[in-house]
Amino acid sequence: MPVIRIPTRSRQFGVPGRDTMASAAGAVVFACSLGMASVALPLLALRSGYDPAQIGLLVALSAVSQFCARLGMGAWMRRYPDWTFVLAAAMLLAASNAIAGFTTQLAPFALAHLLQGVARAFFWTGSQTHVVRGDHAAVGPLAVVNLSSAGGLLLGPLTAGLIGARSLPVALLTAAGLALLACVPALLLDRLPPFFPPHDRIPGRIWRRPGVDAGCWAGVSAGAWRGLLGSYVPVALEAARHTALTIGILVSVANFAQLVASGAVGALRTARLDRVLAAGALAAGMGTAGVGLLADEAVLAALALALSGLGAGAIQTIGPAVASDAVHPEERGEAIAATGAFRAAALFVAPLGAAAVVTVAPVAIALTVGGALIAAPAVFTRNLARRIRDIGVGERGCDLKSVP
Repeated sequence: MPVIRIPTRSRQFGVPGRDTMASAAGAVVFACSLGMASVALPLLALRSGYDPAQIGLLVALSAVSQFCARLGMGAWMRRYPDWTFVLAAAMLLAASNAIAGFTTQLAPFALAHLLQGVARAFFWTGSQTHVVRGDHAAVGPLAVVNLSSAGGLLLGPLTAGLIGARSLPVALLTAAGLALLACVPALLLDRLPPFFPPHDRIPGRIWRRPGVDAGCWAGVSAGAWRGLLGSYVPVALEAARHTALTIGILVSVANFAQLVASGAVGALRTARLDRVLAAGALAAGMGTAGVGLLADEAVLAALALALSGLGAGAIQTIGPAVASDAVHPEERGEAIAATGAFRAAALFVAPLGAAAVVTVAPVAIALTVGGALIAAPAVFTRNLARRIRDIGVGERGCDLKSVP
């Protein structure tokens, strides 16, 4: 069956249309369900007898499935439309939350984490590639998706805390219902064709190209932050004897800060993205490390979480945007999938490394080590982004298709 290509400027984002609204609505609902699970799953595991090291392994298992799924998405999106991945993600997340809500036995509980990882990969890669189709700069459309998802991630933990104060399994079953609701906006997305790579495609791995490599390192920081926020941050707050409601509120503080940063970077031009990427990684790392040290004091922990959220919100929007703008419009899906693979790898390494640390040291030390991992790519990201600027970055993004 022949592939039908669309004009590169067939989609406009200046005036919100049905497709843009569907993308935003789907991100809100899906992220809300995911945010609920990020609080309810580790708390339910703790109260069901799993120790902190086992929780880290379960979260790492989810990251492995996400990483494997993202590795294949560059090729899969040349065969299947991006909206189908968004739809599949909603159904997979619903199944994951429902399974965990019904039982915490090891096998099905592990399966729930595996399904969540695949759902994350499908949704974020599918939704992000959907909104950057065309020759416009990617920062604005990606900011819309990330701002919407940050709103959902803000509401999710708070909702999980409110419902989880009575029953954590009910909180997960509610999250499953929300995930099913995300199928509706997925079905309203434009039916865009699969990507069709250009004939003059530059040889070599796409993640090694200037711009894409910067986005990949940004993904490392963003993935490590998200992995710890969904695993050992709630564990540290639980160890400090905060209630489920307080923990939900504190995690929502981080997600609110992420929302603010995601919205702010949408208006940025590309001239200073190297500094924003470096500052974002440092802020996310320092804030995460601070949570472990300040967990006993709710106000101080909230400030540390806010700092980490601001940094993470900036890098998770700018990273994929820089990578997407650095390639041909028909390679944008592959570039975003590459940044997502790096993010998923960090989502695996951070909780797994923290799980190893907590076997010999307190959770606070594990978060400090994790914070260092989050901040470390700032050094590389700054240098890599400067290379893009030196080559030449315009108002509408990078034009690096001829760079070897």
